[in-house]
Amino acid sequence: MSEAVIKVTDVTKVYKLYEKPMDRLKEALSLTHKSYHTDHYALNGISLEVGRGECVGIIGTNGSGKSTLLKIITGVLNPTQGSVEIEGKISALLELGAGFNMEYTGVENIYLNGTMMGFTREEMEERVQDIIDFAEIGEFIHQPVKTYSSGMFARLAFAVAINVDPDILIVDEALSVGDIFFQAKCFRKFNEFKDKGKTILFVSHDLSSVLKYCERSLLIHRGNQIAVGKSNEVVDIYKKILANQYDENEQEVVETKIEEPADTQSFEEGSAWKNSMVQNVNCVEYGEKDAEIIDYAVVDEKGNIGSTVDKGTKFTIKSRVRFHKAIDNPIFTFTIKDRKGTPITGTNTMLESKTLDRVEAGTDVVVSFKQTMNLQGGQYLLSVSCTGYDIDNLIIHHRLYDVCFLEVFSTKDSVGYYDMDSDVTYEFYK
Repeated sequence: MSEAVIKVTDVTKVYKLYEKPMDRLKEALSLTHKSYHTDHYALNGISLEVGRGECVGIIGTNGSGKSTLLKIITGVLNPTQGSVEIEGKISALLELGAGFNMEYTGVENIYLNGTMMGFTREEMEERVQDIIDFAEIGEFIHQPVKTYSSGMFARLAFAVAINVDPDILIVDEALSVGDIFFQAKCFRKFNEFKDKGKTILFVSHDLSSVLKYCERSLLIHRGNQIAVGKSNEVVDIYKKILANQYDENEQEVVETKIEEPADTQSFEEGSAWKNSMVQNVNCVEYGEKDAEIIDYAVVDEKGNIGSTVDKGTKFTIKSRVRFHKAIDNPIFTFTIKDRKGTPITGTNTMLESKTLDRVEAGTDVVVSFKQTMNLQGGQYLLSVSCTGYDIDNLIIHHRLYDVCFLEVFSTKDSVGYYDMDSDVTYEFYK
């Protein structure tokens, strides 16, 4: 690694939590120094070195301590213990509009933020037009920011942060602001910044972007440092946390493999595959339940159950259906929708010419759909069902709409929902 410009050493941040406001006063006045609080470790022993020119990702679930760490690095907060050393000028976009005065105009806030970063007015005058041009909010730049829409506010905040030519850029979930065109411009500027050899700390829940832009990543979970290393390896560990397959006590990754349960009893007592999925508590279900879906899973190419799949890899959708009565020609289905509820793809055993003739009562059937994930990186919803026909009438035995969350990780996306996986070649003629 090149010369370290950010050095975080054993940083811990502890907050005192009181059950009642009066307890704080009691503790302060106690002659016996009785404690009325409990300690909450927002961060516990975090260490990280970032070299000049590196782009390092920081990932973790909501409430894991990512933003707290960034605020300590930027000096907004002081650590309870540990130290932070910084070499160079930082521009941080932590919370959109942090440091903005809502009564000031956009232009006045540009100068205000420049002053807070240590620039003189003359230095900011050299940059102000670039910031205005990047924000693209027109004459609103001369209006108080309290009159801005959330999109305009986001544009100005990002434009200020990215155009002051800092040595270190810290971005916390800021590249997803504005419309798709502004997002594209943000990423172009982000790439320019990266190409100049600037140092970047990048916090995002978009793991595809983390994999694409960050050579290394830090994973924090519940304030604890879980891993620092190559982004693909750290993201793999994070997937285990998302699927509730990470053992914090043993500090190791526990992989859940698809295995048939030894018997029905043990299956019902807690070995259900769906427990490793991100389930939808508002799932809509209906049907006569003559055949009942009692379990389901998304399984990656390594055999691990979870709600994440890497684009371009093989994965399997499984449903376990219990037949309470004999049924002729049952049809098993799955559908993948986008977040707006639009069906994107799916199939069923009738379309695949894999229909069973008859299933007797008391039988459990596990149906598996194996395919390659060619959807673009993003978040989707999975629905599964068991249906059939009584002569010409469709019968819904059991249907689970939007039963679980599915996220696709991708380092390369094309246009639309589906990647044609094109192979590009060139020929030259003179």
